[in-house]
Amino acid sequence: MLLGVVTADCAPVLLVDTEAGVVGAVHAGWRGAIAGVTDQAIAAMISLGASVERIAAAVGPCIGRASYEVDHDFAERLLAVDAGNDRFLSDGPAGRPHFDLEGYVVARLAAAGVRRIEATGLDTCALEDRFFSYRRATKRGEPAYGRQISLIGLASAG
Repeated sequence: MLLGVVTADCAPVLLVDTEAGVVGAVHAGWRGAIAGVTDQAIAAMISLGASVERIAAAVGPCIGRASYEVDHDFAERLLAVDAGNDRFLSDGPAGRPHFDLEGYVVARLAAAGVRRIEATGLDTCALEDRFFSYRRATKRGEPAYGRQISLIGLASAG
């Protein structure tokens, strides 16, 4: 079994419970992350026999806080969901908030009970020589942008 998720700045989240033989792949943009897409994936994995205590997660390259400028309305919506979300916001150089998508996704996974979480800390927007970025392409007015694919699978035992 092999699963993949395609992203350009959103967070790819790969999940596995090797004992149960269950994997998951999640595309976590800000909307999905706030709506609980990782929670839904964990619930689906549990319905297939996984245990949250055994799930390991990897959060792949995504737009980093330094690159992810958002508007004040976004910040207000995020804080309306949970005032504690202020830890994922910081003031940017232009006076607009910046959002830590990776940190938010990691926190959601931890709150769901996932104990083993690895995050790459790689900013797709800033690392132009390594990653495609929707945000970078849009800022430059480029007509198209590429995407990354993140894959997860389990080898068959036979």
